Amino acid sequence: MKKSEILTTLINRFFSFDSERGNQEEYSMEEFLGYLNEKSGSQELAMREISGKNRDWFKDEYRNTASDISILIVLMNRYAKWYMKKVIRDSQLQTPDEFSFLITLMTYDSLSKSELITKQVMEKTSGTEVIRRLIKRGLIAESADNTDKRSIRVSITKSGRDEILRLLPLMSKVTKIVVGNLNAEEINTLSYLLKKLDYFHNNIYTNKKGQSFNEILIETL
Repeated sequence: MKKSEILTTLINRFFSFDSERGNQEEYSMEEFLGYLNEKSGSQELAMREISGKNRDWFKDEYRNTASDISILIVLMNRYAKWYMKKVIRDSQLQTPDEFSFLITLMTYDSLSKSELITKQVMEKTSGTEVIRRLIKRGLIAESADNTDKRSIRVSITKSGRDEILRLLPLMSKVTKIVVGNLNAEEINTLSYLLKKLDYFHNNIYTNKKGQSFNEILIETL
């Protein structure tokens, strides 16, 4: 396609984008880029089949693109953890969660236990157990909170820093294999979309944690 044809197509796409969204006064570039990706006509891939043949009971309304995304995000998390487990097999760490806790603490002087667990989007019981294991191995240390006597702060130790610095070159290779066969443009698009979802869900997780699912659903959708 010639440059002039690309420009003409781009202008026509913008007018279509503007019309579909009711001729608003302002748009973000990300919104327009998302629209272009949607209309790009890129080859659609069928989702890898996971379920068996006995699924007559499963209504079609329950299986759609949104449900596929939810499933795929869970699977991608498991793939990433699978690679990370191979990397830490010969380290002082036992789980990918321990690596995540330590890498977060590398960027703070200290955090309260609850702050660290919340940043990891983890249940208190599970997060407390991760912290306990890291303390036991001397990778993080506890200290009193000078402003809140009920709170205990944790910080990474020299041993913890040394272990993270030793693992980082290998973990950088994990990130490369996780993005797999995506090209640079696809990686940037996926990164933007995942960040957008993270802001959305982290706001709910942080500010509406005590609400029931139905309450969250009503307020959010």
